[in-house]
Formats: sequence, C-alpha cells, structure tokens
Amino acid sequence: MGDGEGIVGNGLGKAREVTEAISKGVDDAKKNLMQVPLINDTIPHEVFGKFGAGKVVIKPASAGTGIIAGGAMRAVLESAGINNVLCKSLGSANPHNVIKATLQGLGQLRDPLTVAKHRNIELKKVFNG
Repeated sequence: MGDGEGIVGNGLGKAREVTEAISKGVDDAKKNLMQVPLINDTIPHEVFGKFGAGKVVIKPASAGTGIIAGGAMRAVLESAGINNVLCKSLGSANPHNVIKATLQGLGQLRDPLTVAKHRNIELKKVFNG
C-alpha cells in the first residue's frame, strides 16, 4: 500500500474470505508505513536490499525510463510513487521475500539534505566532493 508520493508499506492478512484478507492486509500495512525520499520521480542513489533469500538491486534512472522491474517489485515501486528506476531481483522469486527486500532497500535511501546535515557540510559539497 502507498500514497504515490513517497510513502509505502506492506502487510499480510489471512482469512477465509478474500475481502477479509485484503482488509486485514491493508490494516497491517498501515502499521508499517515508511517514507521514501524521491528526487525527480526517482531514487537518490543505488541501493541493495536483502531479506531471506530475496535480493534486489535498485538503481536510479533518467526521466522517461519508466519502471524496469518484475511483478512484486514493480507493485511496491509504483505504490511508492517512483516512476523512473532500474531494478533486478537476484535471489528468490518468492513475492513475499522480494517485497520485503525491496522495502529494506528503500529504507536505506537518504536524501542529499539529510546527508549534508549528518556530515555537517554544505549541500553543494555533497554533490561535488
């Protein structure tokens, strides 16, 4: 679940009826929301995510590239509002592990302003070294 503007989360719901399982999953996802920094509809830098046997690589892409990713990973990135990105799933094809690995990778992202504050340097120096 996500708002398409940088907030995304996942949840799992189990029930006998499909509608009940979906509502339980949505309720669980609301408890696990996270903010993803976006720069021009892409991510600020390359990340590697791992959960169990699921491994993913997520790279930023230029405008107009679109989402180059497989099923479960594509759904997470679309719901987060990321429109230009290159991805590859390296490990398990299990959708649960791929989703959790993708979210773990997105959780590692930091925007340039946060990096500048953490290092006590100017924003311009983050890009130019």
